[in-house]
Parts: sequence; structure tokens; C-alpha cells
Amino acid sequence: MATSNHQASTRQTNREIHLASRPEGLPAEANFRLVENPLPATGPGQVLIKNLYMSVDPAMRPPLTNGQTKLDEVMTAGALGKIVESQLDGYPVGTYVMHRGGFREWCLSNGQGLEVIQPENEPLTAHLHVLGTTGLTAYGGLLVTGELKAGENVFVSAAAGAVGSVVGQIAKIKGCRVVGSCGSDEKANYLTQELGFDYAFNYKTSNIRKELHVALPEGIDVYFENVGGAHLDAAVGQMRPLGRIPVCGMISAYNNKGARSEGVTTLSNMIYNRVTMKGFVVYEFDGIRAQFLADMRAWMAAGLMKYQETIFDGIENAPAAFIGLLQGENTGKMLVKLGDDDV
Repeated sequence: MATSNHQASTRQTNREIHLASRPEGLPAEANFRLVENPLPATGPGQVLIKNLYMSVDPAMRPPLTNGQTKLDEVMTAGALGKIVESQLDGYPVGTYVMHRGGFREWCLSNGQGLEVIQPENEPLTAHLHVLGTTGLTAYGGLLVTGELKAGENVFVSAAAGAVGSVVGQIAKIKGCRVVGSCGSDEKANYLTQELGFDYAFNYKTSNIRKELHVALPEGIDVYFENVGGAHLDAAVGQMRPLGRIPVCGMISAYNNKGARSEGVTTLSNMIYNRVTMKGFVVYEFDGIRAQFLADMRAWMAAGLMKYQETIFDGIENAPAAFIGLLQGENTGKMLVKLGDDDV
């Protein structure tokens, strides 16, 4: 029988972030609105979740302009929370769950889309990145879509971000030479000194093509694409025969109208080098989730997989975290803390 816990009733309102207007270019704080609504009552077949953390991801940007994110409605994002009231069998009070009800402090659910989390020796927040969708994106994108082979040359753009940092470490575990681009000298040092990248450079102060010639003079076997534009133009021109380009994202284009990237002039190099460029989405890898978790936990325990988090505190700061992400202010995973684990 489902159980009920009324500790949440001491909180009377649910603070949420709504999209107030559609941004043109880089979003601004004025595009978002903090709204307070009554705390939802839990009915039969429902659970009330206290959100603890929410994920902030680049892929949130295009829906703000293309209409997928509705105006004057609560925005959605990946979130991790704790069930504090339950009238739903199989979801007892105290259960940690992942869901898509971020950008709000409390979430009412009928159980659809909930993923139960059973933490072992890792922090809860790891399930929002290295052990969650972010990690599976890196793992499947590199090993399945990218068909990585031991000893290959790998280039990762946005390498200090949540996905890129995991990609680079997996490639090192597989015995590859790994090069990463990032947006600051500090991040470049982090990649080489903390994460074990062989070479890293600040693309804002460097020539990408020249840096790749220096770091990978024999060319690139796998380019893990997170940025697009000038990065893709440089990488395609230096791909080795039978090279692969798994396309995870194109963050350089997300603030452009229609999310259109800069032109790429080197695509003819794909012909005789027989280079494959393929997009992917994370749900393609659901079938390997158990193996992914086993591998990732083993790598973490062995000290081979490290991560960093950039955390903003409070739902009111979620727009600032999102804008900061798009400006490259994060190292590792960008998160927003929504509440304390005190119920």
C-alpha cells in the first residue's frame, strides 16, 4: 500500500521559473520570470517530490526560440528529488527519483517518467551528470556512435564541459591520445593537469587548425563534436582515413536564429578519407545503461573518472546559471541546488 507523509505541508508555495519572452541571441534575465503558485496537493496515484537539484544543459536553448518551450508556463529540465508524500504504490516516501520536472521546487507526479535512484558510494549529484544522462551521452556517443578503438587520436570540443570532460577521460582509459579545446587557460590546465588530457588549448586565444596540427600531427581518428562552426571546419580538414565524427551538439549555434552554425568549408575532405559524421541522441543507448553504470562506477572507484560541478544556489538563480552555461562560465556540470535533503 502506498504511504503518505505530510511534512511537505509546512511549505505553502511552489516557486517556478517561467519563460516570459522569447530570447533573441543570448538569453537575458528579463526573458524569465519567477512565479509562486500554491503547493500542489497529492491525490490518489500521485507523489509529491521535493526537488533537490536540477540540471542545466545547452540543449535547453533552441526550444526557447522555436516554440517548444511554452510562454508563461513552467520550464522543464532534468531534476533529482526526494518523494515526500506518496499515494502511489511502488514509490514510498524517502525514495530518490530522477525526472523532467526541473525549474521548480516541488513536482507532483503520477509516476510517469520517474527513474528511481539508488545511490551507492557516490554523491547524489553524480546521477545528474557522470552517472546520468550526461555520462551515458559521452559513453555511448564515443564508444557506440564514434566506434572508438584503442590507441586512436581523439579531439574533443567543449572539453571542459560536462559531456566533453567525460568523453576525454573515457578515451584516455581506452589508451588514446586525447586533445581538448575549451574557453580559458584555466580550463586548459584543468584538462591536462587534473583529467589527464594529453593536450588542451584555449580556442578563444588560439588558431584551432594550428593547435590541432601541433597536438595531432598525424590527424584525428575521432572528433567528438560539441561546438560546430570553426571547430568542425578545422577538425574535418584533419580527419584521418575512416575517421568518425559523432555529433553530440553545436553549442556555438544555439543562440543564432534557427540555430544555424557557421559555414564549414572542408567537407570535401570527407570523400576520399571516407569520414563518417553521425548525429545521435542519448535514448539510443538505453540498452547499454547497465554496462555503462558498471563501467563508470568501476572507473570512479579506481580514480580514473573525475568530475567537477558548478552549482548555483536557489531556484531564483536558475536563469543566471543557464545564461552562464551558454557563456562558458562552468567547468564540468552546471547544476542548480533547489532544496535541502531534510525531509
